[in-house]
Amino acid sequence: MKKGQEYTGKVTELKFPNKGVVEAFGEDGGKCIVKNVLPGQKIRFRVSKKRNGSCEGNLLEISERSPDECESACRHFDVCGGCSYQTLPYDAQLRLKEAQVHTLLDPVLKKGFEDGNGRCLVDINSIYEDILPSPVRFEYRNKMEFSFGDASFGGELELGLHKRGSFYDIVTVKDCRITDRDFRLILTETLAYFRGKETPYYHKRTHEGFLRYLLVRKAAKTQEILVDLVTTSQTPPDTICTEVSLIDDWKETMLALKTDGKITGILHTTDDRLADIVADDHTEVLYGNPYINEELLGLKFKITAFSFFQTNTLSAEVLYSKVREYVESVCTDENDKRIVYDLYSGTGTIGQIMSTKAGKVIGVEIVEEAVQAANENAGLNG
Repeated sequence: MKKGQEYTGKVTELKFPNKGVVEAFGEDGGKCIVKNVLPGQKIRFRVSKKRNGSCEGNLLEISERSPDECESACRHFDVCGGCSYQTLPYDAQLRLKEAQVHTLLDPVLKKGFEDGNGRCLVDINSIYEDILPSPVRFEYRNKMEFSFGDASFGGELELGLHKRGSFYDIVTVKDCRITDRDFRLILTETLAYFRGKETPYYHKRTHEGFLRYLLVRKAAKTQEILVDLVTTSQTPPDTICTEVSLIDDWKETMLALKTDGKITGILHTTDDRLADIVADDHTEVLYGNPYINEELLGLKFKITAFSFFQTNTLSAEVLYSKVREYVESVCTDENDKRIVYDLYSGTGTIGQIMSTKAGKVIGVEIVEEAVQAANENAGLNG
């Protein structure tokens, strides 16, 4: 295959996280890696890179769907880059992800169980447990980071997620299915407010503009909502009023919303870094608290805007219950109180949940704000 040429082929497998292996048809065919495809699809693609005998390509068209495919429940799926597998039934998604886990771990496990002659001493499949499904398939996200931008160069202001395969273009995801109504309402009204003020967004090419991100967190159990508007420190044009009144007016717009949950905190974060990630140079509390309260397996946790917390609360309970089950199977003696090391501990959720089975828990975390929240949470939970 040649760089720049178009080919057709069939997707034979999917490597983690979303790299499809395509077998191109024809005498000059071969294997090429193409993203955002599914096993069983027939596609048309263009080779974009060729190096040391390996090829990467860009998807141009899906000419034949996979036998497993179904219609996506989200109307944004075809253009939004947020989700990869929504056109697969959920049981097929689980099988796909389970196969990826096997591909990643099998070589490591086999090497770990080899004898002196390179023979594996155990049946690797026998030590795997079944994959556990999420208790909820939709509206499960407890945190979203939406980006300001436009759908095409020079277009009107948009707020949402990146277009599939695009670094610049933004899709306004008003009907996103992985978030609940409150996320969608806050997104829609924030976009309408700043469109009405003709507020400029931050351009990644020129590094000029004001609006960058909208961060929303909502606790699944307590229903508390935290909203954080992330902007640059640049002053918006005088034609849309001063920065202070613009932000304060937006805050009042948020407080007037008829949300199902309760907005308990509204923040304004300044971020002048060049990287396209949500970062905190300075955060001002405009209303309420700079955190939300959440409950997990009977424990209480304060979650700040930038601290790590599993984004699917109900799945986190399934995950942590399984880990606690493993600890219980090891510490069968009531006096066997071992040390638990919680690496990359975030707000300390998993360490504290394991603490009833441990003599001591040591959490290790680089984000200072998260460590402070973890210590507060430890105090809340005794």
